Amino acid sequence: QGQHDAAYERFVRRRFPPGTTYADFAPQFTAHDFQPRQWAQLFQRAGARYVVLTTKHHEGFTNWGSPVSWNWNSVDTGPHRDLVGELGEALRESNLRYGLYHSLMEWFNPLYLADKQSGFKTQSFVLKKTMPELYDLVLKYKPDLIWSDGDWEAPDSYWNSTSFLAWLYNDSPVKDTVVVNDRWGWGCSCRHGGFYNCADKYRPVTLPDHKWEMCSSLDKLSWGYRSNMSLAEVMDEMSMIEELVQTVSLGGNYLLNVGPTKEGVIAPIFQERLLALGRWLDTNGEAIYESQPWRVQMENTTDTVWYTSKGPVVFAIFLLWPRDSDLHLSSPIPSPGTRVTLLGYAGTLKWQKSPGKGMLITLPYMLPSPLPPQSGWAVKLEGVK
Repeated sequence: QGQHDAAYERFVRRRFPPGTTYADFAPQFTAHDFQPRQWAQLFQRAGARYVVLTTKHHEGFTNWGSPVSWNWNSVDTGPHRDLVGELGEALRESNLRYGLYHSLMEWFNPLYLADKQSGFKTQSFVLKKTMPELYDLVLKYKPDLIWSDGDWEAPDSYWNSTSFLAWLYNDSPVKDTVVVNDRWGWGCSCRHGGFYNCADKYRPVTLPDHKWEMCSSLDKLSWGYRSNMSLAEVMDEMSMIEELVQTVSLGGNYLLNVGPTKEGVIAPIFQERLLALGRWLDTNGEAIYESQPWRVQMENTTDTVWYTSKGPVVFAIFLLWPRDSDLHLSSPIPSPGTRVTLLGYAGTLKWQKSPGKGMLITLPYMLPSPLPPQSGWAVKLEGVK
């Protein structure tokens, strides 16, 4: 309807009877198999500390009983369930923080199209739809985080972003705890917000001076579920770990997207990937959680060693196991009392000062194997500068 992309049109023609409208999809969205407690358990085992649910995307269907989205929400039609509320309850039982994604705009809402036509001089859509829904979400679900999107066609003055944010931070029930991202009108991104997203899959090259978040997706081609997704299009374990490590060493948070099915199921391949990340974090989480960027983020010599720190302790996370099991780190300056351990391995490691600068660490011997070892290890350095 918007792009008139030939491939999209072919897809629709091949799969749906002529005259099918978007509204016809609502009854097919059943969420029959949606079990919020299972989701919460999965996310907890994946090592997540916060979870963000899409409450409404750019097409306008709301996953809660929005009072201003009559008959176009998950309570009145489709699942006949309050998906936002159910997941929130399950996450809070599991002590996970709850974030709500919400799109300010709706591609084909007649009120929005009329405002757009006026060059955004009128605000019917914002006053009758966007703002009532945002206030409703905050008052009803008291989120820990609001992940705003769909802002880029209009300025923040059209969206009434500043008055909403002023209320959120001064008078709302979550005023002392809530955080927001940076998508509140054109020109806001990467400039205003509790944390910055800057762009989808954004990767800074150097350490940003503001808290930020890298949002990525396990399906490399989509943020939603695709029935025709192939294995090659799913991120592998090494890529996930690499993205996480790079992000955290540059002071960011990692938000990893999975698109559930219309039945409310997270595909087994996504579950497998999330659990693999969780296992990695069980061993190496000490180098990730509550860490701070160190004075050096990565080794200049190679892009496979990244640093994080916690107070005086420094962690060097290497993504490839060195061939001779000798790890050369040129950035840390050791002292006679320096102590080196490998997370997940008992005992201390031998090390010596490098002839040039830095240190040479002797890693435990690994048995030869036809397969490369799993990805990512962290050495803990105590007593280095």
